[in-house]
Amino acid sequence: MSRWKLMQSTVLILTATAAGTAGAAGIPVKILGLDDMSCSAWKASSGDADDRALNIAWVRGVLTGHNYVSRRQQVSTMSSGTVEKHITRYCNENPRGDFSDAAFRLSDKFSGRNEEITK
Repeated sequence: MSRWKLMQSTVLILTATAAGTAGAAGIPVKILGLDDMSCSAWKASSGDADDRALNIAWVRGVLTGHNYVSRRQQVSTMSSGTVEKHITRYCNENPRGDFSDAAFRLSDKFSGRNEEITK
């Protein structure tokens, strides 16, 4: 995957995250992510370094978007390995879930909030 495409994906995620978390609680977030955000797609990406890197970059973009919107409760810096382990654990526990949900839970956990963002 080229840096340009990765940058486009990251910008898209930042925009989606900022728009999605700025509204009132209870309104579903419109995910503008990858074509397949399922945990089964996450699991399948473990055999393809480029796909896995893209998925991790997407999650890191969500975390950056969270920090942009919620500057008083920012997610601290974490390695891609930490992101990968958290998402893998979430998907093992929720095989029918989406790794976008895992990204949001990671944001909740590591911002010190331990709950969803509310207005």
